[in-house]
Amino acid sequence: MPSLVLDTQELAEQYDAVSDLQYEHGQHLLNALQLRPGESLLDLGAGTGRLTELAARHHVGPTGRVVGLEPLPLRVDIARKRASPWHHAEVGRAEDLSRFAAGAFDAVILNSVYHWLQDKDTVLRQAWRVLRPGGRIAISSASRERPHDVQKLVADVLAQAGLGRRSGSGSTPHPVTFAELAAQLEAAGFHVDDVRLRRFADRFADADAVRVFSQASSFGNFLGEFLPDVRDGLLVALDARLNQHRDGNGILLHRNLLFALAHKPA
Repeated sequence: MPSLVLDTQELAEQYDAVSDLQYEHGQHLLNALQLRPGESLLDLGAGTGRLTELAARHHVGPTGRVVGLEPLPLRVDIARKRASPWHHAEVGRAEDLSRFAAGAFDAVILNSVYHWLQDKDTVLRQAWRVLRPGGRIAISSASRERPHDVQKLVADVLAQAGLGRRSGSGSTPHPVTFAELAAQLEAAGFHVDDVRLRRFADRFADADAVRVFSQASSFGNFLGEFLPDVRDGLLVALDARLNQHRDGNGILLHRNLLFALAHKPA
């Protein structure tokens, strides 16, 4: 299980600065939800609130309501600086939405957070409860069938160090397959409208930029289960592998994400 106590002020601020990739994913989800002025949105795992601010200002407007729920207090502190009378940031976990009434929201979004959640059934049941009949849910998640390039590189480094072959360490620990994501939504009572795989090409200036992004995005969990001397050696080996992907424009890596849209039957 990833730890929620490894986050620092520096990591939270770095994430706010380097989370353009997650922000891009979130815009795909917001567009799929087709939010209208006056509607209400619950963002689970909202991070530093970039996406919730966008949804509040440009999708639901001042007659609507957006709530961003995030378990990391330091990131909520940053999100609260983006808040408005119709946009709130709160500390909380997706597994417990008891603070919200049944049918309180028109839409729920889980952007680049589903792969961090182990108890997905509870999360989806909670989301189903707080959605009104006809309400929509949008999810992006790492794909177990198509790992990100960096996850494959980490798996290679771990295998070469005799630490087992795992598709990443402290990064997207609970990915799903296409079929699993659809089945989990259906089991929670949702009707699935769309599930698709999207591939993204990312450019990083250098290996250090990849590591900063990975560490900030994992709130300190990237290779975090290893002792410092072991972790340092793994990072040196990872840098060497990353530099094999370097050209005159930096390091090119690809990510594969599942995007799902579903609704609660009316």
